[in-house]
Amino acid sequence: MSFNYRVLQEAASPSVPLFERLKFLSIFSSNLDEFFRVRYPAAIALTSLKKKTQKQITGEWTHEILEKIQAEITRQLEEFGTILLRNILPGLKEIGINLYYNEPIRQEHKEEVADIFLSQVLSFIQPLLLDGKKKFNPENNQLYFAIALKKTSEELIRHAIVNIPSDKLPRFFILSSIDDTNYVIFIDDIIRENMQTIFPGFEILSIYSFKINRDAELNLEEEYDIDILNKIEKQLTKRNFGPPSRFLFETGMPQIIQLFLISVLDIRLDEIFAGGRYHNLKDLASLPTFGKNLLYNKFDPLPGNLSKNGDIFNLIASKDLLIHLPYQSYNPILSFFNQAAIDPDVMEIYIALYRVASESHIANALISAAKNGKKVTVFLELKARFDEANNIQWSRKMKDAGIKLIYSIPEIKVHSKIALVKKNVKETIVNYSVLSTGNFNETTARFYTDHVLLTADKIIAKELLQLFEFLQKRRLPVDNRELRFQKLLVSQFNMIEKFDHLIEEEISKTKKGGEGLIRIKLNNLEEPGMINGLYEASKAGVKIQLIIRSVCCLIPSQKNLSENITVKRIVDRYLEHSRIFIFGSGDDCEVIIGSADWMNRNLHRRIEVCVSIENTEYKNQLVDYFELQWNDNDKSVILNNNMEQQKPEVNGNIVNAQQAIYNYIKEKA
Repeated sequence: MSFNYRVLQEAASPSVPLFERLKFLSIFSSNLDEFFRVRYPAAIALTSLKKKTQKQITGEWTHEILEKIQAEITRQLEEFGTILLRNILPGLKEIGINLYYNEPIRQEHKEEVADIFLSQVLSFIQPLLLDGKKKFNPENNQLYFAIALKKTSEELIRHAIVNIPSDKLPRFFILSSIDDTNYVIFIDDIIRENMQTIFPGFEILSIYSFKINRDAELNLEEEYDIDILNKIEKQLTKRNFGPPSRFLFETGMPQIIQLFLISVLDIRLDEIFAGGRYHNLKDLASLPTFGKNLLYNKFDPLPGNLSKNGDIFNLIASKDLLIHLPYQSYNPILSFFNQAAIDPDVMEIYIALYRVASESHIANALISAAKNGKKVTVFLELKARFDEANNIQWSRKMKDAGIKLIYSIPEIKVHSKIALVKKNVKETIVNYSVLSTGNFNETTARFYTDHVLLTADKIIAKELLQLFEFLQKRRLPVDNRELRFQKLLVSQFNMIEKFDHLIEEEISKTKKGGEGLIRIKLNNLEEPGMINGLYEASKAGVKIQLIIRSVCCLIPSQKNLSENITVKRIVDRYLEHSRIFIFGSGDDCEVIIGSADWMNRNLHRRIEVCVSIENTEYKNQLVDYFELQWNDNDKSVILNNNMEQQKPEVNGNIVNAQQAIYNYIKEKA
């Protein structure tokens, strides 16, 4: 929730272009929905435990935690409304865009709105009178109206439900412009305006919007004997009707209607939240722009060396490639798979896929490779939350093409971003490896910051092949010594031990009178063992700099515990997604990149892969990259020992890390 509030701060910032601010409101709304589908159900589940157990797990009573969550979300939503109503919507009006937002529709638009309703919307409307004959079971995250109404000849008040088909139709409709002002209306208001048409012979007493969030967890039993693909697919059909986790209703809805609905829907009192007139405001990202340029000036991705040398494999054989996304083009990665698909000397391709783009060029290249007679092995993680259906769709296409598919096992997820191509070069087998901090997904590569290493290193290739062979066995390791790795860090095998060793080395330096330094950039920091290791290092005098985008369970700046630890968070135009680990300083420092956050799930319930960067040039680039982010005083905040976000002091020039990194990489190129 703290991270999501930081997202909201970007929406509030006058320095951010207007449509970018709308996008941050959209991200905030989307994040909040995910919070209620993933995190909040876990908090609710604690209430089923004995009170003593609750306190042992969390340090406080569960009802206190729920109250804090509800208070914080209420505060954030109030600020969300203030930003939208007092800043962004008036700003849009100033440039000639009027979004009808809880205001009367002009007479000039009444007939047009009625025509849109009758010709485009009405066929998707499914009204339901709640008379006890038909059961109402709202889908997850779908929008509805609760209507109180009565026949003109009766006193009996009835209740009805009307769906808002924003999943089938656009959320926004453009109306005729008036006096050089462009008008936009929610589909919600088109239906409100025409509710009488839906219920002829009834008097409409009140209309209030609401929606339900449902627990997104798939209930997969720990067993092997049922096809995991079919099992997940069956669970996906049930997800939209899973247990409720939030009933979000329009503020002002009378309590009698609230109580009626939560009784009908079997909702708990601690799952009830008041909201605004409009829900699912993640749709704000699709608001028509009318051609107005109200976005950030674009960073054109910088080209790599690929344009000078058409053969990606010759290029990698001559020198490792390190690509910084999205500042540099994703084309070398696409070329890697596209050329592998048609190169007659390529024999085998191995890859682990987690989130596949909906129109994936990489997946299509793999299909082409298989059809071209190459042996293609794909480890496809079917349990990538909210991407399960897309991954299942691709799995069927790949299987039909003759690709060998390996599905995940119930107990563990494969979150690694790794690939390998085996090629016959002058009667010698040469292996080319790809290791990334982000998914093989050309869509997210445009706005996620990540690093990708392409290398012909023989030891790395040998260890990747060893890991792929193990994954094909579809089982958990017997013990962490089952596979030995020299250059790779792999969770379940050597990752925790390696990170513990590197922390200990910095502690040892400090105890011997030297300077210990640890610099880490992660999405989330939660795993107790790693946190305790950093606390011990801090107590020993090691200086620790952490850039943690989202969840951070380490409390910095506590006397005699973490006073040598500083934590920063950066939110800007690109989503900070890369994982960088730097231990030590100067030429002797060890620099590691990879897929693993320091969370329980990453280190204990997933297969993650990190790799140490040996190339001096690339080590220096990653250290400089971290330092540019550390020096950001524009889009960063510092977490204090109360876990509050504070803006850094600006002494001199304003430093925007993402702009500075783009300039740095451009200069290097």
